[in-house]
Order: sequence, then structure tokens, then C-alpha cells
Amino acid sequence: MLILIKKALKAPNKPGIYLFFNVKKELIYVGKATSLKNRIKSYFQGLKTVRPIETFFNEVTDIKWQTTNSVLEAIILEANHIKKFQPKYNVLGKDDKSWNYLVITKDKFPKLEAVRGHELIRLNPKKFKVCFGPFPNLNTNAALKILRRLFHYSTCKPNQTKPCFYYQINQCRGVCTGEITTRTYNHEVIRPLILFLSGKRTRLLKSLTNEMRRYSKLHFFEEAARLRDQIKSLQRIQDVTLLNRNFFVSTPITTPQFSRRRTSPILWRTISKIEGYDISNLGSTNMVAGLVVFQNNSPCKDGYRKFKIKTVAGQSDVDCLKEVLERRLKHHEWPLPDLFLVDGGLPQVNVAKKILAKNNINRPIVGIAKGKLRKKNDFHLTDKELTSWIKTNKNILIQVRDEAHRFAIAYQRQTRNLQ
Repeated sequence: MLILIKKALKAPNKPGIYLFFNVKKELIYVGKATSLKNRIKSYFQGLKTVRPIETFFNEVTDIKWQTTNSVLEAIILEANHIKKFQPKYNVLGKDDKSWNYLVITKDKFPKLEAVRGHELIRLNPKKFKVCFGPFPNLNTNAALKILRRLFHYSTCKPNQTKPCFYYQINQCRGVCTGEITTRTYNHEVIRPLILFLSGKRTRLLKSLTNEMRRYSKLHFFEEAARLRDQIKSLQRIQDVTLLNRNFFVSTPITTPQFSRRRTSPILWRTISKIEGYDISNLGSTNMVAGLVVFQNNSPCKDGYRKFKIKTVAGQSDVDCLKEVLERRLKHHEWPLPDLFLVDGGLPQVNVAKKILAKNNINRPIVGIAKGKLRKKNDFHLTDKELTSWIKTNKNILIQVRDEAHRFAIAYQRQTRNLQ
């Protein structure tokens, strides 16, 4: 055991997978981690979880690891190891029918979809070009969003009358508008996606780099620039939200300033994306809401959204906020923020907290109560650990609140034809 502890202390503070072997040198467990050092050390600190390997950890006689450049690559590498080696304590007591898989369809313009194991059994396997997984504890919605940003795969119908939403935010290559052929789509979108999901990142980057240089020599500078941007994105994947709550319950944060009971991957030190909400009305009529997005302290207007209130009778900002949040969270294709900001006090914060909990979303919420004359800035929050962060970031939070207010009022005036 002392030898294992010494080895564990040498683990890097990087994402990757760790491998446990028994005395027969058999791989009995593979796990993924955002920090290999913290995760492996936790096995020696008596922090038991529901994972079978922790019950039989005394069988482990050797530990190895492989680092990756991102959590997403760690997830892919873990899935490949589970599929290839079937480690005893990964499959023990598991119902693989409930695990997540990613599949690429055999459509003319193939789509990337997430399916459960039981769906794979029910669906015709001939429908799929290739299947990846299983991915235990993968947040598939987050994975699909990240992969769409990286590869711009399409889920729209070809040759529509108008461009799809993702085309408008530069995440669709133009399947909907007829701007890309099936051959080009398969070569430039699906082939790189398959390489990445197969764990062949190095080969993919080399291929994209060669392609970029070829386009540059041919003076196709727009295509070369697109590939350059894709290479940069692959080199700095931001993907901590890929792992669902179950994974973080079993990977406690051991740094003293953080509580071990926390299950959210979003900590106050990593808040970079904020969604702000404001309700605007004229009495009990013309009730609307505005949603604004700030990324790294700057407005991200591609993420702004307008809502006409549909279900609330009478004047109730709290009920309006409830409706808006429920509608917003149905859009799984909209990336979640690191923090929700609402214009209001405890009633608004409490209803937001309830809606997020109902949808199994664990994100901090901040409300700013402004008073009737809009001269107050009383902060209400769901997480006390945010207190010090708010003290140094209150100006940006007020800016988000004011922008949400401006945006909602502008939309309300628009609905009354007052612009």
C-alpha cells in the first residue's frame, strides 16, 4: 500500500484516465478525472462512494494513468478501455442498457445523436454508420453542444426555405441552405468527428494542419482560416460541464477551502458565463422577458433571447420568471451558464432555485433587488461561497442586470409599436 501511495502522489494535476491492476496484472478498473492527482489521492483518504472498486480497493496492486488534453478526451479514452478490456469493477452491478452511447446515423448528411443502451437494442443497427461508447456518467447534452462547436455537424433538413439557427451562429456548414455537398460534408465534418471520437486526436490535428496548408497554397484563404480556427478550438477544449453530478459526487474536491458536499462542477473561481433575466410589463398587459448573456465580462449577443409571457394572468414577476426559466431549460441546445442572475430579491431567487432543481441543474443563482426607484442593489444568493466573489465582481453583475432590463424594456416597447 505504501508503494501505491507514493505512486499516487506522483500523479499529474491534469485530466485523463487512471487504471487499476490486480496481482495478476489484469485491468480491473478504469476511471476518468479532471485532476488525476486529486482523484487518485482520494482513494487513500477513506472517502467511500458507491463505486464497487472502492469496496474492493484492497485488490489493487498497481496504478497507471494516461493524461489527456481535455475531459472530453478522457471520457472517450475511458469508453474505449471499458469496451476493449471489460474491467471487472466497471461492469460489476452495471446495467449497460442504461449507459450512454453516441452514434452517427447513415443519413445523406449524417447526424450525431445520443442514445441509451436499451434504445440501441430496440433500434435497427443498420440505421447507424458507427457507434461510440458506452460512456458512463456522461452529460450527453453538454457533449453534443461541445462537439457541435468543434465540428459543426448538422441536425437540420437539407435545402430548407431559410437557414437553421446553428447556421446563423456559424455552427452549421450550410446543409440547410444547400451550400455544402454530401461528399464535402462527410469528408470535412463526419470524418474528423469519427477520428476524434475514436481517440485519434493527434492524427486528426495532423490531418487538419495538412489540409489547412494545402488550402493556403491554393489561395483558398477562407477555408484555411476555418481549419485554423478549428485546430485552435481542438487545442483548448473547455468541457468541465461534460461530467454529470454522479461523477462529481464520487470525485470529492480535497482542497481545504471547498466543501466536500458540493456536487456542482461550477465553482465560484470558474464563473465566466452569466445569464441575466428581467421581466417587463405594462401593468398586467404586454408582459415580456429578456435574457442576456455575458461571456468573460462582455455581452454575447448571439445568446440574447426574447420571451412573450403566455401563461401568467395578472401582474406577477415571479410567475413570469418561472414560465421563462421553464421554457428556457427546454432548449437543451442552448449552453448552460455558470451563473443565473435574476432581477429581483428572494422570491425570484427561490423560484429560480426551484426550477433549476426540478431540472437537475446545479448552478448558483444571484438576485439583485433594486427597489421601486431602481436605486438599491441588494444581493441575494443561493451559495454563500459566492460572497467574496460577488464583492469583487458586483459591478459586472449590475451591468448584466441593467443590460437585461434595457433589453426587456426595448422588447416590450417593440410589442407596443413604440419604437
